Amino acid sequence: MTGPKSESRSDEAEGPDGGWGWVLVAAMFVSTSLVFGLMRSLGIFFVEFVKHFEESAQAISWISSIGLAAQQFFSPLGAALCNAYNARVVVMVGGFLSGLGLIAASQATCLVHLYLTMGVISGFGWGLVFTPMVATVMANFTRRRALALGLGFSSIGLSSFAFNPLFQLLVETYAWRGALLILGGLSLNIVACGALIRPECCPKAPEKVDSPSRSSRSSVWQRVWSHLELSLLCERSYLTYTSAVTLFNFGYFVPYFHLVAHGHQAGFSEYRAAFVMSAAGATDILGRVVSGWFSDLGHFRVVHLLSVWTVCAGVFIMLLPVSSLTGSYTALMVISLLYGFCSGALTSLVFAVVPMIVGVERVMGGLGLLQLIESSAGLLGAPLSGWLKDVTGNYVASFMVAGAFLLLGSITLATLPHYFSCTDPPSPQRCSLVDDRRSSHGELEQINRLPSGLNHRPVEQSDRRNPDDGTPVRD
Repeated sequence: MTGPKSESRSDEAEGPDGGWGWVLVAAMFVSTSLVFGLMRSLGIFFVEFVKHFEESAQAISWISSIGLAAQQFFSPLGAALCNAYNARVVVMVGGFLSGLGLIAASQATCLVHLYLTMGVISGFGWGLVFTPMVATVMANFTRRRALALGLGFSSIGLSSFAFNPLFQLLVETYAWRGALLILGGLSLNIVACGALIRPECCPKAPEKVDSPSRSSRSSVWQRVWSHLELSLLCERSYLTYTSAVTLFNFGYFVPYFHLVAHGHQAGFSEYRAAFVMSAAGATDILGRVVSGWFSDLGHFRVVHLLSVWTVCAGVFIMLLPVSSLTGSYTALMVISLLYGFCSGALTSLVFAVVPMIVGVERVMGGLGLLQLIESSAGLLGAPLSGWLKDVTGNYVASFMVAGAFLLLGSITLATLPHYFSCTDPPSPQRCSLVDDRRSSHGELEQINRLPSGLNHRPVEQSDRRNPDDGTPVRD
């Protein structure tokens, strides 16, 4: 028997894979490189800021921390603005703000100026760019969705690998003020990426109609609830998934912050220690593309592949300090390459699972809330690992705990509804008043098509009334 479920699956399989969607993948490639690739490479300015402002390293580190926090904190706002208005306009405004913040930072005279410009303004712009671009690409792919995301996200590893020497050259040539000015102009290219988003490429907002309850929905709270998709916080599957991803985030970024320092402590030169991280970034690119391509083959469920890559990444994080205990640079390099591949592989699938849980219509708000919730883990993970290093004197405990968080997240992922099923459950569909009315209208039409003897109930004797006084009439 083929019912609505099979029809919806067929419609989804014949979705808009390709065409202008690949142009949007290219736009996502450029925009994500100018967001996360730039954020990962801002450490080049760290030493320059310490020298110029004569402040502590802790005070300087708050610049990038505020930028990361602002990007994730404002992501739900970016999703809400896209639901309320237009994704193209939101991304273009975000690109303008990200460039404006860096240009204004080039004229900073104190750290507070950098907190406000590079931290708040640019971070706000990054928050308006990332979620709408990812959601737009998702809305234009079904069968090749993971591959499209993998290609788009591969720019993060590529830009991280290329931006470090580029930024160092800019600082040496133009000083840090000139370098920031150039990066601000480079970030304005996000505006062009946003202009490539067509209105029909955006995820469609729920259709709204006038109804007796329209007056209550016009309140501010109801609008916020609708555009931010806060109803997702009442769904068990979404809460389970966000909890798992939050646990991932506690340990995911630890190697990016402390692997080079661990290499120094293990006795390797600065160049060799830095090259370990660059090599991990190269395999990160490969992992994103291969993971997306393999998951789109359909041999395994995406959520199962995400669990496998997460477990592997957690294990390799725990092996990073163990591999260097004997002073073997080769062992450390091999484990770093494997970690980079697995960390890149799981990143592509983290976002690909979201529409399977919330549905394509709510993916914009789902991504925004996901980043808001996981932002706390991203900020606390690195300080926690630093505290463990201060207590123990080395990074062994830091990497062990970081890897344990990823393993704990994979266990949490296994508690999702239908996790152990071999096939994906049907994607949730948003129910609206329009659908209810159409359904009711269809039922009435079916009743009217029935023969006259079937679509009308026989009139009972007790139901017959005198039209004058309403008293029952008996034969």
